Amino acid sequence: MDAEARRRAAAALRAARPEDAAATFNAGIDALGAGLEDEALPRVEAAIRLHPQDARLWQIAGLLHRQIEDLAPAVAAFGRAAALAPADARIAHSLARVHLEAGLPAVDLFRAAWRLAPNDGDLILGLLAAIRAESGIAASLEALERVLAQHPLWIPGHDLFARLRWEMGDRDGFTASLERVLTVHPRNLELWSALILVLGNGDLYDRVLDAVARGRAAAGPAPIFDANEAAARAELGEGAAIDPLFDRLDRLDDMTIRVRRVRHLLRTGRPEEAALAAWRMRDTPSAAMFWPYLATAWRMTGDPRWAWLEGDPRLVGVYDIADRLPPLDALAARLRTLHCTTHQPLEQSVRGGTQTDGALFARIEPEIRRLRQAVADTVAEHVAQLPPADPKHPLLAPGRGGRVRFTGSWSVRLTDGGHHANHIHPMGWFSSALYVALPPPETRGAEPAGWLTLGEPQAQLGLDLEPFRLVEPKPGRLVLFPSTMWHGTRAFDAGERLTVAFDVAPPPAD
Repeated sequence: MDAEARRRAAAALRAARPEDAAATFNAGIDALGAGLEDEALPRVEAAIRLHPQDARLWQIAGLLHRQIEDLAPAVAAFGRAAALAPADARIAHSLARVHLEAGLPAVDLFRAAWRLAPNDGDLILGLLAAIRAESGIAASLEALERVLAQHPLWIPGHDLFARLRWEMGDRDGFTASLERVLTVHPRNLELWSALILVLGNGDLYDRVLDAVARGRAAAGPAPIFDANEAAARAELGEGAAIDPLFDRLDRLDDMTIRVRRVRHLLRTGRPEEAALAAWRMRDTPSAAMFWPYLATAWRMTGDPRWAWLEGDPRLVGVYDIADRLPPLDALAARLRTLHCTTHQPLEQSVRGGTQTDGALFARIEPEIRRLRQAVADTVAEHVAQLPPADPKHPLLAPGRGGRVRFTGSWSVRLTDGGHHANHIHPMGWFSSALYVALPPPETRGAEPAGWLTLGEPQAQLGLDLEPFRLVEPKPGRLVLFPSTMWHGTRAFDAGERLTVAFDVAPPPAD
């Protein structure tokens, strides 16, 4: 939402009187999209006192609390809304959703909501997540297979099937549901696209090329096949010989293809061209996808603009906050209960470990609430010391006031030889690593084993570019860095490395 729309939402909120339940509800809805939850909640609560039987007001109160990850009052508000409007499918879904996000039992609530809206795909995905949380990944997969038997063309279900099977360690059959349905619907381009996407997410580019060939034979030529053939051949290192494949894609205004071309230019030793292509994207909504490649190209060519983009030391912060956190052994014990799989997730940076499901900071356990508050306070301190505003800089252009918000939060548990592949977070503003438990020095390996790396591009690019900074992990240490900055870790020898990670949301425009 732009600044003008935010001002209009604020004006509507000020104009809403608690006596007018409908106007308060509508103003609350506008506040959700404008980041004005703190301003809206007192007005909604005042209206509730005058209209305690109005389910809509309880509903918007729940939505406002959920938006700021304050789930205990959200659970209570949606519970009251559901009691007042038991046939409202949206309220029933929201009640189930906040129970799941808070870490509370939610399967029965999702089943009740499903009876009210049996064809709501998002609701079914929520039910499957609740089954996973309460009964494990195998039970969730079994329930999903029953749904896919009834709805074989449901693409999000096939994507989830692949992700669940991958986390169970199945590298051969994780696309089985898509392969089965393609035998019945071989000309369905959406199914072929889904198959190619999950194979690419697993870095299985030989299998991508096989799927592209089979898809063309079954469904005929299509841009989806051309784009993914070019991307796969580039990732397999076929060199400048595949330039014509990318040239034929120039007519497509697809940012993913443009990113793949920039990667191809870097991989084939053309950083000047890569920088020019990435720079052209700086003012687009997808600019965050290009900044890390631009930084890499500028470092390779010695362009002084790299110092402007990533070189200011104030962009990276190292904070030792053990005294603000719950006792680290108690926090570690709580986090370990949330690691319920045995293998790394699909399309993530984890190598040799597991990652929790759902928004960690939404949970209501006391350890997690204290963790979130400590993190939010530290992020606010980091933001306060940033360089002056620069409207052209991707990190320094946004406004900096208001509540600290998160676009994602999770825990990672790495074991013997585990590490993070170098990656970025294009949906975030600042990203993080908070160390909760580490292997003892005698099993960690020689320095810099286990250290955080900043600025080192993905290994798949084949570039001889070292990180410009390494950070030593310590229990209770929080490292904050730009989300578009390449980051990863060095592998350690043996033991357990337990961390919390999160992405800070860009603040709304002033």
